[in-house]
Amino acid sequence: MSAVRSTLFMIYAIVWSVFSAPLVVIAGPLLGGIWAYRFGRVWRLGTQWGVENLLGIRPRIIGRENMPAEPCVIMSKHQSAWETMTLQDCVPAGAYCVFVLKKELLKLPFVGWGLAAMKMISIDRGAGKNALDQVVTQGRERLKQGFYVIIFPEGTRVPPGEKRRYKPGGAYLATHVGCQVVPVAHDAGELWPRQAFLKRSGTATISIGPAFDASGMSDAEVNQRVEDWIEAEMRRLSPHRYPDAGKAD
Repeated sequence: MSAVRSTLFMIYAIVWSVFSAPLVVIAGPLLGGIWAYRFGRVWRLGTQWGVENLLGIRPRIIGRENMPAEPCVIMSKHQSAWETMTLQDCVPAGAYCVFVLKKELLKLPFVGWGLAAMKMISIDRGAGKNALDQVVTQGRERLKQGFYVIIFPEGTRVPPGEKRRYKPGGAYLATHVGCQVVPVAHDAGELWPRQAFLKRSGTATISIGPAFDASGMSDAEVNQRVEDWIEAEMRRLSPHRYPDAGKAD
């Protein structure tokens, strides 16, 4: 059944993107920048319809009350493509999100072109310190414009039960801009594995942690606070992935 569901979804997603993504690409230049985001939302919601009704993956969001009413930096676990869509449902109604992503993604047909039209925060990951400055320059502007900024501090999709080094980009942005930070954990990788064609139906949980003000904190302090909360919450969401979770240190 998973194979049938996954195949149907892949066909649907391709067809939907071919017809809807071009609207995102042309909307900005012709109608104004905000229209790229409006059509982008239509594109996303159409794809999510396929996720819920063809794949059978439905979201459960807890801690929604922790999301600030004003734009902030959201630092989230990254396990699949699922959260790139569903995290955008965690911000207040009517608000828009931008992601911090590697600039190579903007070259992908349809999806990448749409991301470029929506002016995501794209960086050259090989630029070292300059990459962090790119995040701050673009991120400050997006926050002023009213966008929530989403970043995956581990920098790549990580299988359930595993962890990568938390990189400083999100913390660097938050401390230099002086805004609130929200840590987010989820278990989407249990249903939508990294780089896997087959997906399983079920409920994926997003847990939104308490927001905190990064003003006056160091990058390291912000990163550590985010990592501590996310990794502890992951052990609660997916205890079977952490056999030592109940043991004392």
